[in-house]
Amino acid sequence: MITVKEIAQMCNVSPSTVSNILNGRPNVGEETRQRVLEVIKETGYQPNYFAQSMRKQSSRMISILVEDLGEFSTPPIVEAAMAYCDDMGYRAILMNMRLYDKWQKDWYDDEEKVKSVLLPLIQEMQSIRVDGMLYIAGHCRHIDYFPKEFKLPGVIAYGLSENSKYPSVVIDDEKGGYDIAQYLIEQGHERIGVIAGSDMNLHTQSRLTGFCKALQEHNVSYHSEWVRYGDWKRTSGYKEAAYLVAQGVSAIFCMNDSMAAGVYDYLREQGLAVGKDISVVGYDNKDLAAYLYPALTTNEIPLRAIGQKAMELLIDRLEEKDSALGADHLVKIPCNLVCRESVKALKK
Repeated sequence: MITVKEIAQMCNVSPSTVSNILNGRPNVGEETRQRVLEVIKETGYQPNYFAQSMRKQSSRMISILVEDLGEFSTPPIVEAAMAYCDDMGYRAILMNMRLYDKWQKDWYDDEEKVKSVLLPLIQEMQSIRVDGMLYIAGHCRHIDYFPKEFKLPGVIAYGLSENSKYPSVVIDDEKGGYDIAQYLIEQGHERIGVIAGSDMNLHTQSRLTGFCKALQEHNVSYHSEWVRYGDWKRTSGYKEAAYLVAQGVSAIFCMNDSMAAGVYDYLREQGLAVGKDISVVGYDNKDLAAYLYPALTTNEIPLRAIGQKAMELLIDRLEEKDSALGADHLVKIPCNLVCRESVKALKK
């Protein structure tokens, strides 16, 4: 591998001059700069980041650990985080734990399974001397997997850190549930059914808390029997829609777009029109939402904003800048309600 010293000899300049050019410093003549850059191009020189990190005690490399790159929420978070890395002059190393791919949902409460994958990656991060770590969860839950002796600065995205060393950046699901309920109430709906996710899921619990808060503030009755728990899949939306329609609800709040699509399926089979006979709202704003007919009103999850904010907090910590964090080191990013044609305004 060619070195900076060899490039300097070939160009008849000092190694420090080559280093200044590689680091974009302006104190080099343009003719010299172009000559050195041409030699760098011809020789295919690549910086030795590991040697640099030994000298500088900083590699300007950040490890991004994802629980599974196949989860729908993960790629946008990763893309935004990596883009911010690029903008700030850091390199990102992506490590895919593939937890869902390996064990489906069987690893959720099995810390040993998680650590069997995580601990070797921690050793790898330490061996290549990354400066920091961004951990991206596949769904929101409490996370505390890191050993006490692990000193690397880190941030948790899309999950709630149980360790005060690691700030968390998550969706503001409570506000999301509140906003949807308030929107439906403003459109004249008071008989609102809910198709939630699994009852122990933190997304479910927070969205339902916000939903109930909005009902209370607007003096709308809450009916526990109108809250049905699904499994986030289209088939459970179909199944629970039958019960809610029989209860005479005028609107159904589905906690993801896939279950909302199942409601569409059921209503179509029954000869009922979405947005006319019964209103439907989803959550996620997946591509599916815009292509349903009529197009689905839904809450857009700010996945890219979560990725950028999490990486911003991490780099601020690495560069010892002040960050606008609360006392509990938790940042909540609000969702964006996307209003389409699936909700009918009722006359009061």
